[in-house]
Parts: sequence; C-alpha cells; structure tokens
Amino acid sequence: VRYSVGLFVFTLVFAVAALNRQESVQELVAMLTGILGVACIANFLFLIDYAARLLRPVRVVAKIGDEGVAMIKAVYPEPATALTPEAAAMHTRPAMPSREVAHRGKAEVVLAVDIATLVALARSHDGMIEFLAQVGDFVAADEPLFVLHGGAMAIADHAVRSTVAFGPERTLEQDPMFAFRIIVDIGLKALSPAINDPTTAVLALDQVHRLLRMVGRRRLRGEVILDDSGQPRLIFRTPNWEDYVQVACSEIRACGTSSLQVVRRMRAMLENLRDTLPEHRRATLETQLDLLDGA
Repeated sequence: VRYSVGLFVFTLVFAVAALNRQESVQELVAMLTGILGVACIANFLFLIDYAARLLRPVRVVAKIGDEGVAMIKAVYPEPATALTPEAAAMHTRPAMPSREVAHRGKAEVVLAVDIATLVALARSHDGMIEFLAQVGDFVAADEPLFVLHGGAMAIADHAVRSTVAFGPERTLEQDPMFAFRIIVDIGLKALSPAINDPTTAVLALDQVHRLLRMVGRRRLRGEVILDDSGQPRLIFRTPNWEDYVQVACSEIRACGTSSLQVVRRMRAMLENLRDTLPEHRRATLETQLDLLDGA
C-alpha cells in the first residue's frame, strides 16, 4: 500500500512539473509521464484486488494468528523442553515497608513494561517492585501503578514510571492475550444474528486452537521474577493458562451453541488439546468440555 501511494504521488508531482515546463519539455519526459500513468492504472487495479483479498476474514484471522504466535514466543521464551507447572502465584504482598506510586497523566492502556530495567532498579536498591496492572489493562489518572517494597522505596517515582509505555488502545506488543481477544471478537461478530456466518467463526476457532497449543507448550511466567542471584525483585502479573482458555472458549461457546459447526469444532479443539498437551494443562480443558456438554 505504501509503495502504491508513493507511485501515485511521484507520478502526480512528475506530471505537474513536466506540465509547468510544457514549452521546453523533451519527448523522453512526456513518454515517461505516459508510462508512469499507465503504471498507476495497472497498480491501482492490483491494489484493489490485493485489498479485497487482504480483508477476507480468513486472511485477517491468519495474520492475527501469526502475530500472536510471534508474541507468545517472545513473552514466554522457554520452549517445550522446559514444560513444568508454573510457580505458585504470590497472593500476599511481602512483609516489608512499602509505598505506592500512582499513574500521572492521561488515562491510558498499558502497552509494554521494561522488565529488565525494573529488576535492575530493585536489585540496586535491594528491594522489590510490584507492578499492579497487567499489560493491556486500562489505567486511570492517579490510579496506583507500582508498590515499592523494602529498599526500593528509595527509587524516584519518575524512574519506575518511565519503564511503562502507555497508549490509547491495546496492541500486541507484550500482550499475547490481545491476539485471542481480536480473534474471538471476529468469531462473535460472525455468530451475531445480523451476520449469521458460522463458517467464519470456525475459521476463528482454527486460529484459537493454534494459539492455545502454542501457549500450552510454553512455560508460562509466574508472578515473581528473580534476579541473577535468585532473589525476588519484581512482581509482574501475566495471564495464566486458565485465563487463556477462558477467553478462548467461554464467549464463543455462549453464542455458538445453536450452530452445529461451531460446537463440533470447539469439541474437536478441546479434545485434541487435552490429548496432546502436558498433563497439568488437561484439568482446565476437561472443565471446558463439561461446560460445552452442559450448554
């Protein structure tokens, strides 16, 4: 699309410049202007066809699926060889002095967090930093954003705030759950009475199946992040396996139980994942199969 726009703009500017020098323009310049005009027409026809194919649901969900897989690999780098149940979540705050750091500025969405810098800050002050939100959460102005524990209380507020990137809407950067959210929303729109397109919903489930398999074969990160010496330095919450399965299945199941295609595809997905993923992933999948039976 950028190349097409560049060609159109260049041809326009070149033609106007040639027109302004009409009395002394050379035949080569006139011929080149004509060639560029024909090229623009051909490119425009190609662009229409490309855009039409790009906006088909199967292309959209496949592209989101590709980006989701890449983000899952980046956020959860440990491969299948390291599959173990995730570390237990820290449900209580550390028993040490602490203070809160609030968000300043506009109410926005958390896009990304510089984890390495936060760990380094906590280690240099011999304390622990707790990030209260998750990537993808909406944070209002003056809402608590960090809790600094122990020696980390000495860290300046601007130093920890600068490690968080905000924006007006969610992106896929550091947020694999957003890929699930987009694909599920496509499936829900397809199942709405106004559209009633279960085939597109099945295409969305195909990509959900792909992403769930990728998440299930990665070692999901626990809440507590350690430094190189093994000391806990950062509490950083990310979605767990149950969260991913819940987002992937619940809403489509609620809206698609009247469609034979959707129910059949969801059952095949859950049974396949149950039979092929590690043992500690199966309980959640069994629960979803029971809910599908009940629906």
